[in-house]
Amino acid sequence: MNREQINKLISSGGFPEVTEQRKLIETHISWVLSCDRFVYKIKKPIKYSFLDFSTLERRKFFCEKEWQLNRRFAEDIYLEVLPVNVKNGHYFIGGHTGALIDYTLKMRKLDTEKRMDLLLLRDQVGKEHIEALAEWIAEFHKKATLIHEKNVLDLKEKFNDLSTEEDFVSTNLGLAYGKQIKRAIEASDTFLGNNEKLLMSRLRQGFFRDCHGDLHARNIFLLPEPQPFDCLEFNDDYRQIDVLNEVAFLCMDLDAYGKKELSDRCIRHYSLQFPVMRTAAEHRLFVYFKAYRANVRAKVSSLRAKSATKEGEKKILLAAIKKYLKLVQGYMNTLDARV
Repeated sequence: MNREQINKLISSGGFPEVTEQRKLIETHISWVLSCDRFVYKIKKPIKYSFLDFSTLERRKFFCEKEWQLNRRFAEDIYLEVLPVNVKNGHYFIGGHTGALIDYTLKMRKLDTEKRMDLLLLRDQVGKEHIEALAEWIAEFHKKATLIHEKNVLDLKEKFNDLSTEEDFVSTNLGLAYGKQIKRAIEASDTFLGNNEKLLMSRLRQGFFRDCHGDLHARNIFLLPEPQPFDCLEFNDDYRQIDVLNEVAFLCMDLDAYGKKELSDRCIRHYSLQFPVMRTAAEHRLFVYFKAYRANVRAKVSSLRAKSATKEGEKKILLAAIKKYLKLVQGYMNTLDARV
């Protein structure tokens, strides 16, 4: 589908149930249609270095995969994959008539006010929420499928992919930020070269598992019990990772919200349930993983800023790039101090 078709579906299209509310929430890879009781997610027909939704067949495959993976921990939220059809210029979800043009994932709608990122902004996340969440993550990780084969140095390519945003960042934020990206990449290359044996050891010890892959505050509800959702489906390699890498994402996100105390409490409590950070070297690896995750958020913010159509939106995203690059620099400086 394209944006024009999405607009027609929202304004006059047919849905499986009667709904008064039809609100569009757009991300850089999906259109999310929020209705009264359900949410419908449609993947954009796009292709990046890290994902490919460019064909109808691929979008169907990844809708079904997203449904399957998320039902590991959110079975009552992820309901079914439905076709999107058009007949005589009328767009509708579900049914068997008309021409098939796309697929959508139907999900049960949760109370947005309970989403963790919004609760953090209102300073409504306490230590009890973080400890319960850390316990949830630890139990999920303990049961997750073990990954026995993995290129443990693939993080080098992933981290260095931020270089593709260097020109945009330099042009819009100044040359100093472009140089910051270069320095971070050099530091990352050195760190990974020095820690290949540690990563290989962790692979053999079973710390690489089929995780969530995108575990940050926006993908977690506190109802008040923790309910993560929206795990990463489009690239197995990004999801089948060291469990410490996954926890580092959430802790980095808490740092980004200015909640370092909650971030520190999260990794401490998680480690009590599932001891995966036992040595000084593994603690340094955790810090590196936080730098990598901030790097990824900087790149995502840059990609979104490039496609932003409103100046206000672009300004917000440029500020986000600055914030995440500052985090990357801080984490990498900490590693340098411990060499």
